[in-house]
Amino acid sequence: MFDLILYQPEIPPNTGNIIRLCANTGVRLHLVKPLGFSLDDKQLLRAGLDYHEFATLTVHESWTACAEQFVDRRIFAASTKGTRRYDLNAYASGDVFLFGPETRGLPVELIKAVPEAQRIRVPMRPDSRSLNLSNAVSVVIYEALRQTGFEGCR
Repeated sequence: MFDLILYQPEIPPNTGNIIRLCANTGVRLHLVKPLGFSLDDKQLLRAGLDYHEFATLTVHESWTACAEQFVDRRIFAASTKGTRRYDLNAYASGDVFLFGPETRGLPVELIKAVPEAQRIRVPMRPDSRSLNLSNAVSVVIYEALRQTGFEGCR
């Protein structure tokens, strides 16, 4: 089982899509405040369809409160500034994936807080800025699931 952390997400449909992804894969989702929307936002609910009730979702008041839950676990920080391609790590059940807000990405101090080998990126063309958050999350989560034999999925 994996955990996914969205640090200060801003765009409701992205988070709604990610809630749906988590509901369908068993990945536990953690949102770190401040959020750029309310959890009853119509766009968030629409994107997540009726999957909200099937997702395990925890909202944390701060990064510190969230990080305390994962002190003994490997955290992979996903960023366009990541130093290692996401598919080059060997993932294991219990790993945690951290993604930043859509308009600014993870703060440098959070990226540097994880070992360099756990600062991952999804390859893109050199002139590209970033992928959509929900797309990037999907790519990384499905690679981790593939490596672990799609544990819990059929």
